[in-house]
Amino acid sequence: MRLRRALHSGVAAVCIAAVAAPGGLAAQTPPAASTQTLDVRVAQARDFSRIEFHWKGQARVTSRRDGQVLTLRFSRDANPDLTRLRVSPPRWVKGAEARHVGGVLELALTLEEGADAKVGQADGAAFVNVFAAPPVETAEAPAPADVAAAPATAAPAPLAEPQRPDPTPRSGVVKLETKLVNSQVLLSFPWAAPGGAAVFRRGNAVWVVFDAPVRLDVSRAPRGLRQFTSMQAFRGPDYSAVRIASPSDTPVFAISEGSTWTVALGPGAQPQPTLVQVRRDEAGGPAALTAAISGVTRVVRVPDAVVGDTLVVATALGPPKGLPSRREFVQMALLPSAQGLAMETFAEDITLTRSGDLVEIGRPTGLALSSPSVAMRRAEAPVGAPQPAGRPALIDYDNWPKTGSGGFLSRYNALVTAAAEEGLDPADRQTSARMALARFLVGSDLSFEAIGVLNDLARDQPQVLGDAEFRGLRGISRVMARRYKEAAADFSAPTLSDDPSAALWRSYLAAKTAQWPEARKEFAAGASAFNQFPAVWRARFARADAEAALAMGDMDGARARIRMALDEKTDALEELAGRLLQAELAEKEGQTGRALKIFQAVARAPVDHLAAPALLHATRIRFEEGAITPTQAATAYDSLRFRWRGDATELETIRALGRLYLSQGRYREALEALRSAGQRLPDLPEALGLQADLNAAFRALFLDGLADGLEPVQALALFFDFKDLTPLGADGDMMVRRLVRRLVDVDLLNQAAELLSYQVDNRLDGVPRAQVATDLALIYLMDRRPEQALVAINGSRSTVLPKALNAERRLIESRALADLGRLDHALEVLAREDSADARDLRAEIVWKQKDWPRAGELFEASLGDRWRDKRALTVEEESKLLRAGVAFSLAGDDAALERLNGRYAGFVGQARNPEALRVALTGVAAGPIGVGEFGRMTADNEAFSGWVSKMKEKFRQAADQGAKQAAAPSGAKNKQS
Repeated sequence: MRLRRALHSGVAAVCIAAVAAPGGLAAQTPPAASTQTLDVRVAQARDFSRIEFHWKGQARVTSRRDGQVLTLRFSRDANPDLTRLRVSPPRWVKGAEARHVGGVLELALTLEEGADAKVGQADGAAFVNVFAAPPVETAEAPAPADVAAAPATAAPAPLAEPQRPDPTPRSGVVKLETKLVNSQVLLSFPWAAPGGAAVFRRGNAVWVVFDAPVRLDVSRAPRGLRQFTSMQAFRGPDYSAVRIASPSDTPVFAISEGSTWTVALGPGAQPQPTLVQVRRDEAGGPAALTAAISGVTRVVRVPDAVVGDTLVVATALGPPKGLPSRREFVQMALLPSAQGLAMETFAEDITLTRSGDLVEIGRPTGLALSSPSVAMRRAEAPVGAPQPAGRPALIDYDNWPKTGSGGFLSRYNALVTAAAEEGLDPADRQTSARMALARFLVGSDLSFEAIGVLNDLARDQPQVLGDAEFRGLRGISRVMARRYKEAAADFSAPTLSDDPSAALWRSYLAAKTAQWPEARKEFAAGASAFNQFPAVWRARFARADAEAALAMGDMDGARARIRMALDEKTDALEELAGRLLQAELAEKEGQTGRALKIFQAVARAPVDHLAAPALLHATRIRFEEGAITPTQAATAYDSLRFRWRGDATELETIRALGRLYLSQGRYREALEALRSAGQRLPDLPEALGLQADLNAAFRALFLDGLADGLEPVQALALFFDFKDLTPLGADGDMMVRRLVRRLVDVDLLNQAAELLSYQVDNRLDGVPRAQVATDLALIYLMDRRPEQALVAINGSRSTVLPKALNAERRLIESRALADLGRLDHALEVLAREDSADARDLRAEIVWKQKDWPRAGELFEASLGDRWRDKRALTVEEESKLLRAGVAFSLAGDDAALERLNGRYAGFVGQARNPEALRVALTGVAAGPIGVGEFGRMTADNEAFSGWVSKMKEKFRQAADQGAKQAAAPSGAKNKQS
C-alpha cells in the first residue's frame, strides 16, 4: 500500500508539472467551491453500468420511463455535476439532463436502443443499473393434441397416488436442520407427514429427492466441512431435490424417523438399507427388469445441470432400502443409493414405471440383457488364506506372502477368483476373501494393487471403514506407495487411535512430512509394538525417529536410534540407508572429513535413492571446503537433479543449485531451477523451503536491487517471465514501481505501460486498481497516446474512489481530451475543479483555444506575486511570463502589457531567452522578433519535453520514497530482534 501511495503522489506531482509546461488551453473561470448536496457517481462493469446518487441528508426518488428516456424525480433540489454522464457516458447510456421543476430536481437519462434499467436504493443511496435488455421470447402453449403426441421417450403418466396425508408443511417450506456427531454430518428434513424420498450418489454429488414440490431451505447449511463442500436446492412440478457436492469416498446413509428424513454423510454406525432386488422380468415379452421397492410413491424426472442429462428417480417411504453399488447395463445404469432407486439412461426410450410396490425398467423393443442362465454365485475363500496379524497395523511377512507349491501366479489367481466371487452378491456382507487378497498383496509389497482392492471393498461395503484392520492395511499400502497424506487419514481413524502398532506408522509419516515433535511422540507411544514388526520395518521406524531427533538437535537420541537400526538383521541396502543417516549426524557434529568418506562410499551404491542424496551431501561438503570450483559444483548439481527425481533429494539438489546460480549472478538460471520442481512435488516439506528460496530470490532481484545491474529491458523480460512470483500487497507494488521507474528513465514508456496494464488487468481490484490505472494513464500521456489514457481512466471507474484520487483522474482526463483536440470537453471536465493544478491546466487549454485575453489573465494569475521575489525566474516561470506577454500582446491589451512589463522588466537580464522575454513584455508588433518566431518559441514540443522530464523525476522520487518506507519497518524489526 505504501508503494501505491508513493506512486499515487507521484502522479499528482506529474499533473502539477504538466500544467506549468506550455502546450495547454484555457477554460472558463471555475465557480467558487461550494458544498455539494448531491454527489453523482458512475461505474461500469462487464454486464451493466451503475449510476449512484448520494445526497447529504434524506431524499426520496420516483421514476418513470418514456421510451428510451428514464426520468428520476427527487424530493429535493440540487445542482449535480453531470460532466461524466455528458462527456463520456457509460455503456448503454447516451446522455443526461438535469431539470429543476417545481423546486425539485428531475434527472432525465437517455438510454441506448436495446437497453433496460433498474432503479433502487441501497446503503443510503439511490442507484440506476443500466444493462442490455434480455431478448423477449414468445411461445404459445401447445394444444391438447400436441401434448398427446409427445414422443415415446417421455415418462408415462404417473399412476394415481395412494391416499396418504400430504407431507407438505403449511408454510410450503422445509427447513434443513444439521447436526455434527463425531465424524458424521446429519442433514434432517422435517415434513408434516411421512413422504417418499430417494437418496443416491452420482460421482461427487449426493442427491436427495422428495416426492412433494416444496421449497427446501438449505441456507443454514454448515460450511467448511470435509463431508461436503456445497449444497443446492431445486424444485420441479412434482418433486423437490437437493444436490450435495461430496467427495466420492464419503459414506452416505438415509434414516427415516416418522415424518423426518435424515441423510448422514461420513462413517458411522447407521444400519445399512434393505437391499433392493433387481431381477429379470420373467413374465414374457420384451426383456425388462423389475425391482421390488416397498412403499414406492412416485417416479420423477430430475435434470442434472452439471452433467447435462436427466435422471429417472423412484421415491419410496421409509424404512430405507436401496442399491449399495452401481449396476451397469448396456442401455442404462442404476446408481448406488441409500434409499429408493435412481437411473441414468444411455438410450432415449428407456422407461421406468411403477405398479404398486413394483418398479419396471424397460423399453419398447426390450433391454439388452445377458442370458438368463448366467447367475451370480459365491464361493468361500480357499483354505489357507492369509490370516489377520496380531495387531491391526502389523505386517506378517512370514505368512502373508506365502505362495505354496504352485508359485506366485497360482496363489494370486486363486485369491483374486475368491475375492471376485465374493463381490458378486452385494447383499452378502462377507469381506474375508477380499481382505485375504489385500494381506497377500501387502505381504508381497504390491502396494498399489492392495490399495485398489481395499478401495473397491470400501465402495462395495462402506461399513469396513470402521474396521481397524481395514484401516491398518490400507494405511500400510499407502505408506509403501508414498501416499503419505492419504495414509495419515487412515492411521488417524478413531479405531486406531490407541493402537501402538498404528502409532509407529504415525511416527514414520510424521518424519516423512517433517513434523518432528509428533514423530518422536508417536514413536514413544508405539514402543510396546516395536518388536512385533519385521526387522526391515523396525530399522525404518528407528531411522525415522533418528531423523526427527537429528532435526530437533538431539544428537545422542539420533545416535542411539541409528545404532538400533544398524543392529537389525536386514539386507545391505537397509544398512546403507542407516550409514547415510550416520554420515549426516557426523556432518552436523562438525566431523566433515568422516562424513565425506561415508557419503562417497554410499554414493557408489547401485540404487539411486541412496546414491543420489549421498552424492548431494558430498558435493556440498567439497564445495564448502574449496575442493571444487563453483562451476564444478553447479555441473554436479545439474546432473544430479536429472539423475534422481521425485522426492526430497531432488528438491534439496535444486535448492543448492539455485543458490549457487544466484551467487554467480546467473539470475535467470537460478529462478528457472528453483521453479522447476516446487509445484510438481507440493506435498513434500522440502517444497516449502524451495518455494521460500524462490520467493526470496525474486524479492532480492526486484525489491532489494539485485537486478539493478541488468539492462532495463533484460530486467523487464526476467520480471515478466516470472511475474507469477510477484507478492501481493505493498512489496509487489514496490517491485513494479522500481521497474517502472527504470523503464521511464530510459524512455521505454511502452514497456512501462505494458507492466502497469498487466497489474490493472490481472492483479488488482477496487481502489488500488484505479490508482495504478491512473499511473498507467499518465504514462500513456507521456508516450503521446491520449486515447489509451482515456481508456485506462474510463475502464477503472468506481463509485468509492477518494476525492483526491478523483481530482487527479480529472486532471489527467482533461489533459488527454485536450491532446485529442476536444477542448470544450476538456474544459467541462475541469469545470468544478479550483485547485492550482486545475487553474494552470485551464490556462494551457485556453491558450490552445487562442482566447488571448483570458489566457493572459490566467498565466499572469498563476505567477501570483512572483514579481516581488527578485531571484531569477525558473524555466517554468519564464515560460508562463512569456505566454502571458504574448497573449496580452495578441489581444491588444496595452494596459495589461504595461502592468506586466512594470513588474517583470527587472527579470529580463537574467532570463534564459532575454530578447524573447523583452519583446513579449513590450509588445510583439513593436519588437524585432516576428509573430512566427514567437510561435516557435512557445511551441508545444519544448513544453511537452519539459513536462516529461518533470514526470520522470516524480517517478524517481516516488520509487525512492516507497523504498524508504518499505525499509523502515524492516529496520525496526531488526532493531527489536
